Amino acid sequence: MNSIGKITEDLINRSPFLREAMTDDLINISALARKLKNEIEDLAGKEVNEGAIVMAIKRMTPGLYHRLNIKITNVMGDLGDFLVRSNLEDFTFENSDAFKSKQASLIEEINKDNDTFFTLCKGVTETTFIVSSQHSETVSRIFKHAKLKSHTKDLASVTVKLPTINTEIYGIYYYILKHLAWEGINIIEIVSTSNEFTVVVKQDDVDKAFKILMQLKRGN
Repeated sequence: MNSIGKITEDLINRSPFLREAMTDDLINISALARKLKNEIEDLAGKEVNEGAIVMAIKRMTPGLYHRLNIKITNVMGDLGDFLVRSNLEDFTFENSDAFKSKQASLIEEINKDNDTFFTLCKGVTETTFIVSSQHSETVSRIFKHAKLKSHTKDLASVTVKLPTINTEIYGIYYYILKHLAWEGINIIEIVSTSNEFTVVVKQDDVDKAFKILMQLKRGN
């Protein structure tokens, strides 16, 4: 049977937000112990004193979370330029045998415009295009016979240039998305390459998203 300490740590580790808040001393330990008490007793199969849970929580060390946070914070300070694009639309179509040729036609037509935003995300069963609004009619025309699964307008994006070391440190995307989530920003799409990370949000949220990312870069 697992010890009270092990059960407590496992429960807390289910919520990365909670573990990080504990690392930053933002959690009332006694209140957390009361909240976990019933679940710990169910898992332990016996009554557990609240004081024992408090002691188990206090014995938990920042460890990996603290070291990882330092590494990620250093990476955030080395973020490159940010690029904001507005007036975007998101199209998601169901994949089909005839889809590839249509896709090539779209790319060829959009490539004629050097000042445009265009990304393609191909999944197993569906493909998403994110394009500047001036190409909305082009997408609709080329894929008029394809099955449209969703179409979202009034979008914007923020692209962040990441330092090359980002591929060697896990948790960077989570760190960025966590801060956006804490501020109530809904992510419509995520697009990434080795050294670029793009979040697509509603047009009304882009200024706030940009501000949050700038704060991460400055370490605020």
